[in-house]
Amino acid sequence: MAEQYQSREERRKKLQQQKAKQKPKKKSRDLLKKIFLSLVAFGIICIIAGVGTFAYLVKDAPPLDPKLLKDPIPSKVLDKNGDLITEVGAVNREYVNYKDIPPVVENAILATEDYRFYKHHGIDPIRFAGAVLANFQRGFGAEGGSTITQQVVKNAFLTNKKTLSRKVQEAWLAFQLEQKYTKHQIFEMYVNKVLVGGNNYGIATAAKVYYGKELNELNLAEAAQIAGMPQSPNNYNPFTHPDLAEKRRNIVLSLMYQHGYITKKQMDEAKKVSVKDTVLKPKDRKINDKPFDSFVDAVIDEVKENTDFDIMTDGLTIHTTLDKNAQEHVYNLLNSKDIPYPDDQFQAGIVLLDTKTGEIRAIGGGRNQKVQRGFNYAIDTRRQPGSTIKPVLDYAPAIEYLNWGTYQMIEDKPITYSTGKKFGNWDQSYKGAMTIRTALQLSRNSPAVQTLQKVGLVKAKNFAKGIGIPLKEIYESYAIGGFGGKTVGVSPLEMAGAYSAFGNNGVYTKPHAVTKIELRDGTVISLAPEPKVAMKDSTAFMITDMLKSVLEYPGTGVRAKVPGLPIAGKTGTTNYTDEEISKWHIPSRSAVPDAWFTGYTTNYTASIWTGYKDRSTPILAVGDNQRIAQLIFKDLMAYVSKDIDTPDFTMPSSVQKVRIEKGSMPPVLASEYTPSSQVDIEYALKGHAPRTVSQKYYKLDSPTNLAASYDETTNSIAVTWSYKNTNESVTFDVSDGKKHYTAQDNKITLPAEPGKIYKITVVAISGSKKSDPVTISITVPKTAKDNQPGNENNNGNGNETGNNNGNQNENGSGNGTGNENGNDNGNGTGNGNGTGNGNGNVNENNNGHNNGNSDGQDPTAPPENSDSNG
Repeated sequence: MAEQYQSREERRKKLQQQKAKQKPKKKSRDLLKKIFLSLVAFGIICIIAGVGTFAYLVKDAPPLDPKLLKDPIPSKVLDKNGDLITEVGAVNREYVNYKDIPPVVENAILATEDYRFYKHHGIDPIRFAGAVLANFQRGFGAEGGSTITQQVVKNAFLTNKKTLSRKVQEAWLAFQLEQKYTKHQIFEMYVNKVLVGGNNYGIATAAKVYYGKELNELNLAEAAQIAGMPQSPNNYNPFTHPDLAEKRRNIVLSLMYQHGYITKKQMDEAKKVSVKDTVLKPKDRKINDKPFDSFVDAVIDEVKENTDFDIMTDGLTIHTTLDKNAQEHVYNLLNSKDIPYPDDQFQAGIVLLDTKTGEIRAIGGGRNQKVQRGFNYAIDTRRQPGSTIKPVLDYAPAIEYLNWGTYQMIEDKPITYSTGKKFGNWDQSYKGAMTIRTALQLSRNSPAVQTLQKVGLVKAKNFAKGIGIPLKEIYESYAIGGFGGKTVGVSPLEMAGAYSAFGNNGVYTKPHAVTKIELRDGTVISLAPEPKVAMKDSTAFMITDMLKSVLEYPGTGVRAKVPGLPIAGKTGTTNYTDEEISKWHIPSRSAVPDAWFTGYTTNYTASIWTGYKDRSTPILAVGDNQRIAQLIFKDLMAYVSKDIDTPDFTMPSSVQKVRIEKGSMPPVLASEYTPSSQVDIEYALKGHAPRTVSQKYYKLDSPTNLAASYDETTNSIAVTWSYKNTNESVTFDVSDGKKHYTAQDNKITLPAEPGKIYKITVVAISGSKKSDPVTISITVPKTAKDNQPGNENNNGNGNETGNNNGNQNENGSGNGTGNENGNDNGNGTGNGNGTGNGNGNVNENNNGHNNGNSDGQDPTAPPENSDSNG
């Protein structure tokens, strides 16, 4: 029994131990069950949330409009009056049906864009997963993962904006598209919709534009090049970027080999083909002769820069600033025979702005342009600005930061840059001290560099950036427009923007061609930039007034002057270095690579660059070659200013007019005695005008004790006066009302005429200084005798010889008649009856016996007109 009990006890204990061991396992199973149920619940919630989110995101997705799938939506471009000037995206499309697409083209597109196109239903899960991973690693939008179907949907119905809602809508619409259309139909939509550069759409269009071939005539290399373009059409344009186009083509060829469409041998042979050598040559390309294309270039750039819209496909209505008449005139100017262009290769870039608003009225992108959306010399070029930069970097900052006036004196003298490097004026001469107005008018280099050195490079750079000249760095050589490097320079668009700020009282508005965009749903987006104050109005006015002098002789811009129009402006030419002259075999040091003119009125601002595509081709100093920019400016400004009011620039209240004595260094105010010929009218910032008055010119003391008396004996007037002792050498100007006499002493004897009233004036003179005049009047009696005493007996015939200019000698005897005609100026005495005193014509009839000797002289005798008969 005991053994049985013990056995039962042991069994009970063992059972309890077994239960204790089994309990944790049960708890573990319960926990796993709960986790599983939670995950299922969470999954259901996520699915519900996902479905809800998906439904929310796709609720605004546009419907699949069959018309939009076949045709792109062109964007309308309107001028400043709201009139249509062109449609962008509606032209130059060669449509191709799927059956006419050659296998080599289809394979190139599939390998590049979507090699599993025929295996998925609009969304490629593998490609999508790879894109998601890339987006997590490099940020949203790093990789799109779009299939060909998705690209068709995006191009037809959506925007290029990289957002989650767009991607979801894109996937949803792609799935729908696959349900309604066959793969061949969707592929046909794709090849006809893609942008292939400029305003060209569709793969068949690309074949004709770039190779002059039908689509079925393309070889492997050509098909691969075109298939690679849609990713970045303008960057892979074989006309403008053949090197980039060739690199992209080689990537396509590699993808074709990778996915089994071609052999390695085919790939290698196709890669050896030069894109540059196989595309159409310039002479065979389509000629662009539309007057608005250069302006549309700017419109496309602005829409791309400021929005995510595709102007070629999004059906935008774009309101621009274009003046249609001005644009047509600019186009005609560039292709005119009236402007003496030296040859057909000579180029020009033109920008016309509204001075007050910064709105672009016209753009001239170049001469003889053969390619649409080609290089635009008005907005794409980066050339050295020459002396047109002097107001921007030198003189305006000096006026702004140093409070200089237009009278500020600076010496045109040989100097070096701070580095010790030498430079000189364009004519290798120096003119000494001059105002900054004159230095700018004559475009002197030495004063410009000295001014920049005084302003400081940092301040000058910041000032330039404030008016749209984007300098990343600056050197002293920039003071005269000597920008270094091939990529450092300015465009006519930037120069026009900077100068318009001078003409707009210091307010800068970024030049712009687009004011607003209307979307298809009626949404309006404004693109007009906000104006900003870039400088003091005093700076703008003083620079403007100085630049007006440039168009006046002897200024460098006289050929740009339009009579009757208040214009401010500046010329600019650049030079070749000694190394460039040797390297490029430049025939003369007078040849230049660039010639500019930028100027403005209160209404319009225009900037014109002229030169050749390659800087190595010089503008020779022949005829007006280097002044064509001025001629274009003059013609354009006269045209746009015709029949409208162009007010002059108004001096702001912050500026005062000052009378500066010419040549004073430092500048001093002209005194009240400074001769007008020695006074310059200049301008100063109020509170900063010179305070010192010139002592160079002052008024002398006037003579005193002026007296005059008549001497009957000598028939003359004796004039006397007093004058205090002075250290200066003083002479006196004496006038009797008809004639001026100079006296060294304080007295003079003047000739007199009976019965006359004389008003005698005396003025003290020393060099250029004068005194106030003193005056006295005296009357000569009418009874005065001719002051020529003498006796003449004229009996018989006589001989008379007279020297009637103060001396008269008469000898004669006998009977006879004598006639005398002559000028008698003197007193004569003789033996006879008669007196003579005068300075005039004498007509004497001598009838009698003359027995005498007459000799008379008086250098102060008054004029005599007498007839004598004795």
